Parts: sequence; C-alpha cells; structure tokens
Amino acid sequence: MGQTYSVSLVDRRTGRPHRVNGTPLALFTRNPEEAAQELLRHRDRSLWDIRVDVLATSAAR
Repeated sequence: MGQTYSVSLVDRRTGRPHRVNGTPLALFTRNPEEAAQELLRHRDRSLWDIRVDVLATSAAR
C-alpha cells in the first residue's frame, strides 16, 4: 500500500490556501503529481502554488 498525500492550492500573493465556500480545497491522493496537475489546470501558474503534505500512516498490524 502506498503513501497518502494531501495536495492543496496556495495563492502565491497571500500564502493562503484556496477556499471553496470557506473550506480549504484539498485533494487526498496516492499520486500527488497528478493531483497537482489537476489543481493547476486552467490557472495562471505565476499566481498559484501547490502544497503537498504526507499524511500520517498507522503502523502495520
């Protein structure tokens, strides 16, 4: 089983995450590169950045 990531869109002008109805937009995925491409699609890349966080995993049982 692979690592899970949280991928979010960040406004470079403010340093804050993009919000939808007040909630920060984040995608949870095992493929952060693909999620980043999806979030940046049709956006000005000079205004947006991507933040990728590794989510904690529980120990194998």
